[in-house]
Amino acid sequence: MLVVYTDLDGTVLDHETYSFDAARPALDRLREQQVPLIPCTSKTRAETEMWRARLQNPHPFIVENGGALFVPEGYIPMNLLHATARREGYEVFEFGDPYLELVEILRAAALESQCRVRGFHDMTVEEVAKTCGIPPDQAAKAKRREYDEPFEVMAGDSDRLLEAIARRGKRCTQGGRFYHILGANDKGRCVDLMNRLYRQAFGEIRTAGLGDGMNDAAFLRLVDYPVIIRSAACARLQPLIPRARVTGHPGPDGWNRAVLEILQTHAAR
Repeated sequence: MLVVYTDLDGTVLDHETYSFDAARPALDRLREQQVPLIPCTSKTRAETEMWRARLQNPHPFIVENGGALFVPEGYIPMNLLHATARREGYEVFEFGDPYLELVEILRAAALESQCRVRGFHDMTVEEVAKTCGIPPDQAAKAKRREYDEPFEVMAGDSDRLLEAIARRGKRCTQGGRFYHILGANDKGRCVDLMNRLYRQAFGEIRTAGLGDGMNDAAFLRLVDYPVIIRSAACARLQPLIPRARVTGHPGPDGWNRAVLEILQTHAAR
């Protein structure tokens, strides 16, 4: 059994337009072969549910940089699940810290380091929409955060800010557009749990992962076929996953080619 984990922005979705037209051949092939595609993203649950519907994807998903794993009820045998909570048709495994706690720590760290920051909590729906290049309805979903605060450093020394955050027991990572403050969670912890659930339920699996940012490193290290989608972060990301292949093309075009190659390689095993 093959399982594919993927980031969304800058991979299956174009970084600027959010189109996934170039990825359709591989998406269709995954559905035809009944290969689970697990979104592993910094997006919120509300955003990810929207994209799952557009991608016709019924599988589990990981949100807010590993803040939580959502598994549809009945997807995995119940005796294997020890979820944190059940919520609106999902078994939920929560790893992240409370959102408002992260917001307050970011503010305190910014004050100490004399940095000016702008997080999603400080931004209106219209400001998020303009910054991300998305419609207001999607921006509203992006602001419905539970475990992770994206932010920009508007002025000051970002290294001093990150040190101040670390002294307060929190972590930072970088996605394609923003820094993110979070707790001990990362995408890798959720992928590791999902792998264990799949193996317990269905036996041996092979795994693939596709990402383009520093926040993808943790889960790309765990998979059998790691792929870095070409991006500005490649030079920093590749040394962290030396066995990963880097695509020749960015965005959904590179993602599409890589997934089709993975499917071909897996079929030949």
